[in-house]
Amino acid sequence: MNKDQVEGLVEEVKGKVKEAAGVILDDKGMEIEGNVQKNVGKVQSGFGDLKEDIKKDIDSI
Repeated sequence: MNKDQVEGLVEEVKGKVKEAAGVILDDKGMEIEGNVQKNVGKVQSGFGDLKEDIKKDIDSI
């Protein structure tokens, strides 16, 4: 697991928590901010996955 995968997962979890808090507190701004943070984390984690796949492909050559 590389740095991007770990940081992406952390951001995704933080975003989910913030989004849930926004729903509970009826704070649309916090809910939207959490949703954005969650999706940014997913993208970063996906980028890390891509880097790992490329590294495996290079190592198999």
